[in-house]
Amino acid sequence: MLFLYNLLIHIATAVLHLIALFNKKITLFIQGRKASFAILKQHIQSSDRVFWIHVASLGEYEQGLPIMEALKQQFPNHKIVLTFFSPSGYEVKKNNTIADATLYLPMDTLSNAKTFLKLVHPEKVFFVKYEYWPNYLHQLKKQKIETYLVSGIFRPNQVFFKWYGSFYRNALQAFSYFFVQNEESRHLLSSIQLDNTEVVGDTRFDRVSQILERDNTLPFLEALTQGKTKQTLVVGSSWPQDEKIIVDYINQTQDEEIKFVLAPHNIKPEQIHQLYQAIDKPKQLHSAYREGTTDLSQTQVYIIDAYSLLTKAYSYATIAYVGGGFGAGIHNILEAATFGVPILIGPNYKKFQEAKDLIQLGSCIVINNEDDFINNLNKLLTNDTLRCELNQISSNFILGNKAATNKIINHVFN
Repeated sequence: MLFLYNLLIHIATAVLHLIALFNKKITLFIQGRKASFAILKQHIQSSDRVFWIHVASLGEYEQGLPIMEALKQQFPNHKIVLTFFSPSGYEVKKNNTIADATLYLPMDTLSNAKTFLKLVHPEKVFFVKYEYWPNYLHQLKKQKIETYLVSGIFRPNQVFFKWYGSFYRNALQAFSYFFVQNEESRHLLSSIQLDNTEVVGDTRFDRVSQILERDNTLPFLEALTQGKTKQTLVVGSSWPQDEKIIVDYINQTQDEEIKFVLAPHNIKPEQIHQLYQAIDKPKQLHSAYREGTTDLSQTQVYIIDAYSLLTKAYSYATIAYVGGGFGAGIHNILEAATFGVPILIGPNYKKFQEAKDLIQLGSCIVINNEDDFINNLNKLLTNDTLRCELNQISSNFILGNKAATNKIINHVFN
């Protein structure tokens, strides 16, 4: 089976090289990996003591960050190697200041796994949430390197729990311990004789709880919302499927007092242009905003066509809409929840424990179509008492789920 897997990895790599000729994201995926070993040779010496953290993309980076911060604080003389699988994570966070070396994880071939581990020589390894690469895991086990899964979450439909999943079940044997988000994950692992588990929750709660301690002011949103006195819908990480519903509402609403802040997931100029052109209300692009000269007093819709502003933007929300639920899956709802606001999402949320929890508590509301969106948004805008109740639920949910990072660090090092 390992031979077949390695053959498929080599075939997939060749196919990706062909696709890269026509796809910018795949080009980044391929070209970025060519530099990985050079980055390691430049930043990691044979005498260094190293921790390796692997994340898939941006969301997993946010889950891994509290672990990296704790490692830096407790072991300031160790180095951290951070690897990404996806360009959407790496390209945004490649210049982070927490890791000593940040790079794409080389493709999961036996040769790459051996070379990578020889260069990194990690003392301990942390995989975040998921990403189970058999060659890397087999080599970690073979070299007896302690390996941990952080904020792990498992579902019954995953290959590990199928009759034909023995190859991937064997790969899981490399993990010294599983720190999982929920009881279902622990039970599923136990069903395949993996009992080295503990339910500690999601490290992102530790991350987002720190957000309230910083200055979240954005001058342009201060101006737009008139010092947070205007009801504001903040739309985060939206996709075209989300935006069609929201733009239709914006164009039809007769309420000129409500403000809309849109922060699309994809900020390619052509897609931002299409979004901008579809909106009939007074609007402003962030890229065209000039503080001190741009008057936002009459603006109703503000489009943030830039990265790294969404978290602070949520602090201006009366209600938040988190995108992705009409596509592959919702984006991070915890950043909105930490500011204590009701959250609207699309129907694809089943993979996200925090969404299921907040839905059960009532402060996250699922919309399945445009009518759902209109009805729920209007109800929240007009019912101050309900909105305040849901605000408190969101805030308490964040505060009540902190401390996963401490549990992990204490277990690993004590």
